This record gives sequence, structure tokens and C-alpha cells, in this order.
Amino acid sequence: MATVKPSAAAPKIKRRVLNRDKLEADIAAEAVKVFAECGYEGASIATVAENAGLSKQNLMYYFPTKQALYQRVLDNVLDDWLERMEHLAHADDEPQEALRAYVQAKLRFSREQPWASRVYAMEVIGGAQLYGAQIQSRVVPLLRKDIEVFEQWISAGKIAPVNATHLLFAIWAMTQSYADFSTQMGLVLNRKQLNKKDFDDAEKLIVDMVLATVRVAA
Repeated sequence: MATVKPSAAAPKIKRRVLNRDKLEADIAAEAVKVFAECGYEGASIATVAENAGLSKQNLMYYFPTKQALYQRVLDNVLDDWLERMEHLAHADDEPQEALRAYVQAKLRFSREQPWASRVYAMEVIGGAQLYGAQIQSRVVPLLRKDIEVFEQWISAGKIAPVNATHLLFAIWAMTQSYADFSTQMGLVLNRKQLNKKDFDDAEKLIVDMVLATVRVAA
């Protein structure tokens, strides 16, 4: 009986896929900074390529158009953002712990991914002309799950009646401002950038405000 030797092609294909994934991720990481600094209209493929150490032609092999690259950047941003929102939608914790974790996750996103937050904010401020459909199809279902959690807490008498939609809007605004308006905050505080203590202080204040709103004892 003949012995079938394993094909050498499969590992090579896997390596090519892994290398492509890494290169595309590296390109997106540079692109998010360019889009955040220049906006969609002001950003150029040539600038992203130069920052990534590639030729423009090489970059366009992976992302044929600026819109395709922008789409990839915003997909990555929304993936990360929604992953941090998932905690509340599937929370088995008591309201105090769940809300604290939610605020912490949103502030962590602002601290760790400021460029991503700014790109997303600029797209929304501009009317979400290029990404509105994705925001509606992906954010709205998770927001409804979050609201259901609040309704369950209210029904169980764990929190006071509250407009969950607008409370979540307020949390988003408070936490995301630490990325989107960090330059203004730094100017007011007379330093180049926010530090860990700023985020710790923000977390305490925002959590205290949210818990006071739902009347959960700190």
C-alpha cells in the first residue's frame, strides 16, 4: 500500500494567508491615524502607504480604493467598540458591577484607541455618509439588548425607572470625549496628553453619576 505524503502546499498557503492578514492589519493601523488626522477627504492612499513602508501600488493590491481602506478601518473600530459593549448585554452581574464594568470598558477604549475613536466620531459628525448603514445594522441590535437589561433590572426593582437609551447616550458621550476631545482637555490642564490618573478620576466621577441616576448605592 502506497504511503501518501503530506502536501507541502497547505502550510505555504496558510503562511501566505497569515502574512496577508498581518500586512492588512499593519496598513489599517497606519490608516486609522491618517483618517483621524486628515478626515476621509483629506486622507490619501499615498500617505498611508508611505507611513506603512509600502509603495502606493503595493498597498492598492490589498485595498484597491480609499473607500475600501476606510471601510476596513471603521469595521475594525466598530468590532472593538461593540466587543466592549457586549458585557452589559450579557450581564449576569448586579447593576452596580455591570454599569461600572461598562464605563470602565468604554473609557479603556478611549485610552487605548484614541485614533479609532476619533475616526468614528468624524464619520458620525459628517453625517455617516459612508458608514451609516453598518452603524444601524450593528449598533442598534446591541443597543436594544442593553435596553432589555435595564428593563429587567427595573422590573426586578434593582434600579429606579430610567430612560435607558438616553442614559447610554450620556455614557457614550462622557467616555468618548476623553479620546475625541483629549486635545482640548490637555490644553485646559496645561499638558500634552491625559494620563492614567485623569482616566481614573473620570471613571470614578462617571460611575458615581451613573449609579446616582439609577439610585444604586455606591
